[in-house]
Formats: sequence, C-alpha cells, structure tokens
Amino acid sequence: MNKHLILVGGGHAHMTVMLNLRDYIERGHRVTLIGPSPYHYYSGMGPGLLSGIYRPQDVRFHIKKMAEDRGAFFIQDTVTRIDPERKVLILHSGTEIKYDVVSFNTGSYVPMDSNVVLNNTIFPVKPVVNLLKARLVIVDLVNNRAPRLVVIGGGPAALEICGNLWRLVHGTGATASITVLSGRKFLALFPEKAQRYARKSLASRNIEIVEGFNVGRLENSRAILENSREFPFDLALLAWGIQPSTLFRESDLPTGEDGGLLVNAYLQSVAYPNIFGGGDCISFEKRPLDKVGVYAVRQNPVLHHNLLAALEDRSLEAFQPQETYLLIFNLGNGTGIFYREDWVWKGRLVFYLKNYIDRKFMKKFQVSGESREPENFEGGKR
Repeated sequence: MNKHLILVGGGHAHMTVMLNLRDYIERGHRVTLIGPSPYHYYSGMGPGLLSGIYRPQDVRFHIKKMAEDRGAFFIQDTVTRIDPERKVLILHSGTEIKYDVVSFNTGSYVPMDSNVVLNNTIFPVKPVVNLLKARLVIVDLVNNRAPRLVVIGGGPAALEICGNLWRLVHGTGATASITVLSGRKFLALFPEKAQRYARKSLASRNIEIVEGFNVGRLENSRAILENSREFPFDLALLAWGIQPSTLFRESDLPTGEDGGLLVNAYLQSVAYPNIFGGGDCISFEKRPLDKVGVYAVRQNPVLHHNLLAALEDRSLEAFQPQETYLLIFNLGNGTGIFYREDWVWKGRLVFYLKNYIDRKFMKKFQVSGESREPENFEGGKR
C-alpha cells in the first residue's frame, strides 16, 4: 500500500496512535510525526510541575523516541500552512512534505495582544514547558526578595496556578505576594459551592482575588485593569483562556467559531476526508466541546481506528462525546476540588484521586524510559 500518514503534534489525542505505530508500519505504510519538541508535556500535571510536586520526567512523553522506536520518522519543526489540494504541508523551515492522510493534535495556546512582549517576567501557561521555565525564574527571585507574583485569569487554570505558586514559594521558606486578577468573576462558570471552596483555600494562604474588571494591558511590569487600577509585578503568568492554532484559518480550511479545524463525527475535516484532528485544536461539528483533556483522551481509540481505516479505504468509527465529565483541581496544598455536574467535594482524598488518575495515564504511555532521564534539558535544571 505504501501510503504516508503524518501526525502533526504528539499530544493526548495521538497517544494511542503513537503507541501502536507498528500497526501502520507492518501494513506497509510510512508514518512521520512532526512536533516542535522531542517531548510532549501533560497539561493535567502542569501546575504540579510548577510547584515541584512532580519532576519534569514525571509529566512528559519522549514522543521522538516513542515514534522512532516503532519505525516512524520524527521531524522537529512546525507546520505553518496546509495545502489540501496538493496534499502538502509547508513547514517553518521551508520544507514541503506530502501526505496521503494527516492528523492534527496541535493543542491550544494563550492568545495575546500584539503589544505583549514575552520575557522573563511574563509567561503564558501554555505550552506547559513554560511553567518549568517560570519555576526557575521564581526560585531566583525569592532568593533575593519577596516578589510580587500575578496570575491573570479567572478559570480553573488560574486557580491551580496560583495555588501551586504558593506551594513553590512556601517550599523554599521564602515569602511572596500572590494576586489573581480574575476579570469579571472568579470561577464564574462553576457552582457556587466550588467557588466558595476555592476562595476559602486561597484566602487561607493570603492569596488575593481581584474581580470586577479585566486586564486592559501589560506594560513596564504592570498589569493595568480596565478601570486604570495598576498591579506591579515581578512575574506574571497568563491564564486568561486558550484557543486553537491559527493554522487552519490561515490555510483556508473550514473552521469553527474558535478557529479550530471543523470536524465531523469521525474527527475528519468536513471538507477534506484525508484530514483528521483531535484535542483542543478541533471544533466538533455536532456541538462545541469544552477544551478539557477528557475529550482528547477519549478520542484516542477513535483516531487510531479511523487513521488506519482511511489509509486502507475501510469504514470509519464515530466519536461519541460524553455529556458530562469529571474535573479535579489541584490546589497546591495537598488538597483538591472535585466537580461533576451537581457534585462538588474537596479535601486531601480528592487530590489523591487526581494524582492516581494522572499517574495511571502517564504510566500507560511513558514507554520510552522517561522516568530514568535527567532533568538538564527542556527547561529543566542547568
């Protein structure tokens, strides 16, 4: 058959495909994985990486080794444009690469104003490796003074980040002021009970929540609200929402309102049947899906089946997203908040449950000796 499958991104939705690459190779197909790094970091454990609950090796997959060990090729690069008519991907390096079937799992990013200049004082929370870089900067800061740390955002990511910032600082024996600039209302989309638990947890650690106005701009190490109130900072973490890559719109592919690749029930582009996708980078045609990892994880077996079927002209399998899902927030102090529909719990057992679920997921797909690797790369200790 000798067809070429390209995986763009080694994220959660591609894990089962990558684990079973021999299924493709043994049938005579060629597989190439394209990614910006040899590693993919698991976002569910990102806040714990920031605080030091987890080592870098605990939360990343060596996707380059995972692919190559199974007979695939790895290209460290990014896709800047898709030419679906020619079945070609154009890479940042200028290389063009042809495909028969391609699948995208490029995740999401924190959108920023053009006037925001990223440096060692401002870090978006995605990609997750940014949290590791921010950790190193914070450790240096607390050795010299009590820094002013600001988290910008009012959702679960902001909650977990500020709680784990506290753990990081507390663990060094130092002090810092931590402020959450949440916009209109903190955890606005969650039940009052979850909001109350979160507020109480943060207040007990002197973490201030500022509500009522969004951040209008960042300049000169200051976060300036829409009402002109200013918050100077030594380091700011941006957790104000995520959106899919602009790649699909810029390539004139059909997209959803958020810019994600518009896919049908088979996780297949509505316009090009040889283009697939999963995770945060897609817009599901049937109904919008929240940007949560549970959907990407559940898309794993469907993508594995459908990519192989597309290469061999067999029937596809539909993805059936669940109506409800479980969320657990890591508060950084050994406790968590459990949320599913009307059920809201808190406590240490909740964090133990999250830790168990996350480590079980990692164990399934960490098949390339990740736990035995040193930390001195990918933003780790130097």
